[in-house]
Amino acid sequence: MAGKTIAEKIFSRHAGVDAHAGDIVVADVDFAMSQDGTSALTIDAITSMGADAVFDPEKVAMVMDHSCPSPIEGVSAIHAKIRAFGKKTGIHVYDWGCGVCHQLIPESGRVVPGDLVVGCDSHTCTYGALNVFATGVGSTDGAAAMISGKLWFKVPETIRVAYNGKLPDGVYSKDLILYLARLIGVDGATYAAIEFDGSVIEDLSVDARMTISNMAIEVGAKAGLMRADEKTLAFLNERAERNGVALARDPQPVKPDADAVYTQTIEIDVTTLEPQIAKPHAVGNVCGISELIGTPIAQGVIGTCTNGRLEDFAIASSILAGRKIHPDCRLVVAPASRDIYLDAMAAGYIQTLVKAGASVVTPGCGPCVGTHNGVPSNGENVISTANRNFKGRMGNSNAFIYLASPATVAASVLNACITDPRTYL
Repeated sequence: MAGKTIAEKIFSRHAGVDAHAGDIVVADVDFAMSQDGTSALTIDAITSMGADAVFDPEKVAMVMDHSCPSPIEGVSAIHAKIRAFGKKTGIHVYDWGCGVCHQLIPESGRVVPGDLVVGCDSHTCTYGALNVFATGVGSTDGAAAMISGKLWFKVPETIRVAYNGKLPDGVYSKDLILYLARLIGVDGATYAAIEFDGSVIEDLSVDARMTISNMAIEVGAKAGLMRADEKTLAFLNERAERNGVALARDPQPVKPDADAVYTQTIEIDVTTLEPQIAKPHAVGNVCGISELIGTPIAQGVIGTCTNGRLEDFAIASSILAGRKIHPDCRLVVAPASRDIYLDAMAAGYIQTLVKAGASVVTPGCGPCVGTHNGVPSNGENVISTANRNFKGRMGNSNAFIYLASPATVAASVLNACITDPRTYL
């Protein structure tokens, strides 16, 4: 029998069977969560299933991050419903200003390497950077997991993506995942797990790795997995210590077997890669920045669950320090969590960004989903570090969204047009 991938090993452990790609299993879930765009439906589903409690309050959370502070009466009602459910069940509720679910959950010590996690949000795959099989589910499936601590899965096949070579100056993890979308398209990994590895991944920080795993769903994948190493464990331990909590479980890192079977192996040499940009209106509509230099930009966004981490603000600040955003352009900054916001202030990054002309919003999703905080006007071009750029994503179907790294966004808002960040390095 051939060896197993990371996904097959995690499902075998959690289902208590010898699981292989294609098998249907019922598996124990280590953690389940929802956010304010999905929690009301999840609560309703829990009630309709006849339940009034969750399987383990320590393993369930609901996060207010998509629309915070509340922009309208209807959202306020949803937030009140979440708070009431939290008091009733004892689950952890992250209220306004805590940040984005996909940063808060890893920071909290509630997920560790080897876990199986579901979230009522498609970008739950972010935790794959921590060696967690984490995947997005619908609100009804999420409700079932919260009630029972179990869920059924079809064990996915796995695609291996190896990044090797020397990462050029001005090229970052966002460019790496955009380049993969360019190669295989938005459905190139549908229902597969992706294992990201190679010397470039090993050299990246955990912040940068999370950017890549976050966008695995943008090529159709159920999960974007990486191996756990010393950086992974240090990230978890440092944050748990900072927040005065113990890790929920002892980490059980999972590596693929040497003879694991992959449906495809994609080898990428990054040595000559230039900064990448996704053009409207699809994440897979990617080209090198050289094709777009000079494209007018009215607004920039740095933040969200993709690139709202400390390293991202450090990169942007290094470009914007001592400079001013072009008067014909705006910049919205959205820290991914309160801790990141505080750290960015302590390091002087927030001050640098504000002095350059940026508007800093409440830690959370910010402009990404288009419910508030920076909806663009008709015909405007936006360059963003977010993960999606389909029509209407930021709240206006008549605007145009380009996706890029924090460095490219920072350079572009200085000139009100798409600008190669290497100009400033």
